[in-house]
Amino acid sequence: MLQLLKIEWLKIKKYPAFWWMLGIVALTYPGINWFGYKLYEGTVSRHDMAGALAKSLLGNPFAFPESWHSVAYFSSFFVIIPAILVIMVITNEYNYKTHRQNVIDGWSRTEFVTSKILDVFIVTLVVTLMYLLTAGISGFMLQEGNQSNWTDQIKYVPLFMLQTFAQLSIAFMLGFLVRKAFIALGIFLFYYLIVEPTLRGLLTYFKMPDLANYLPFNISNKLIPYPQFLKRLDEDAYSKALDLINMHVIYTLLLTSALWWLCYSVYKKRDL
Repeated sequence: MLQLLKIEWLKIKKYPAFWWMLGIVALTYPGINWFGYKLYEGTVSRHDMAGALAKSLLGNPFAFPESWHSVAYFSSFFVIIPAILVIMVITNEYNYKTHRQNVIDGWSRTEFVTSKILDVFIVTLVVTLMYLLTAGISGFMLQEGNQSNWTDQIKYVPLFMLQTFAQLSIAFMLGFLVRKAFIALGIFLFYYLIVEPTLRGLLTYFKMPDLANYLPFNISNKLIPYPQFLKRLDEDAYSKALDLINMHVIYTLLLTSALWWLCYSVYKKRDL
């Protein structure tokens, strides 16, 4: 396993686009949450009845313990950026024929796909680290008084990590099957931004909203429901969303396992 990591590092460390994308990831996650906080601050800082009402209704979603949940929710919308990185990593294997060279050098096909799992896992760790830093710094800076309950919602850290790995696995599978970065990215964006939201809307319109829970991205999206400060819009729906989390952990693990099993199966039979 360590040898696979060393070889993967040698492949990507001199690849400028990899570092550019990591930099964008490192800026985007804090950036979107800072933007969300400024909107919140602008609302509750008003010296009128509307500002006071907003403060009482919203609380402070960027302070502990809610920051773990709020930052995870807002950050989850930007999986597109690390997904581009994952697609680039796998399609470069085909562009530069390094996948073929690895097998010629003695790798088994199973080892090659395993090395790609490690790549996706490393990107997931980087994204999770950005989320941790953002949620932690936000929570500590904005906490009011000595809050001993700052770990109450820390469960969203592993949930965010699982969600990210699952959705990046979908991006990897597309790049792996299609082999062309531009086409794979186009399919990913089209499905993520247009097809699945449209399907969710249609299923809701035709009174079948529960079926939308089993769409590929929505399965893992259900791991992180909308933040607690929005539950007042529909407390019953919020409670139901919380109850679904454990079941969707199982669904997410099953779907992600199936995706990687498919990749292993295809690569064992595919011509190099």
